[in-house]
Amino acid sequence: MKKILILHGPNLNLLGLREPEIYGSLSLEKLDERLIKFGEKIGLQVSTQQSNLEGELINFLHDAVSYALGVIFNPGGYTHTSIAIRDAVAAIDLPVIEVHLSNVYARGEFRHKSMIAPVCAGKIVGFGWRSYILGLQAMSDLLASKKE
Repeated sequence: MKKILILHGPNLNLLGLREPEIYGSLSLEKLDERLIKFGEKIGLQVSTQQSNLEGELINFLHDAVSYALGVIFNPGGYTHTSIAIRDAVAAIDLPVIEVHLSNVYARGEFRHKSMIAPVCAGKIVGFGWRSYILGLQAMSDLLASKKE
């Protein structure tokens, strides 16, 4: 099975508790369970990581090169601020799909600019926890098209 990393950024450990009207009521643990199960259904072996620390997220991205074929990444608030994370995504030779639970374009203007999107294979926003499902499906299709 193709191994994929799902990487959750800062404050995503509070899913289900933090602003459920924006981020939903599903906990991170339940989300990860759904993603692993969906991944199995489409032939992907999903591993998940979460950190609130910028350097740790960078380390997870670097480490992914040794075992994963792609990364689904919700960088949280670092999306709009971290050049270091942008550089880490650009440095690894893996497709990365940026995902967000909320529609960042329907929120504060500072959320409209992603430092990471220009170095990603694509970006999915606004579908709640299903943004990750769409990301997994897109990654599966992307990896399959590389074989063609």
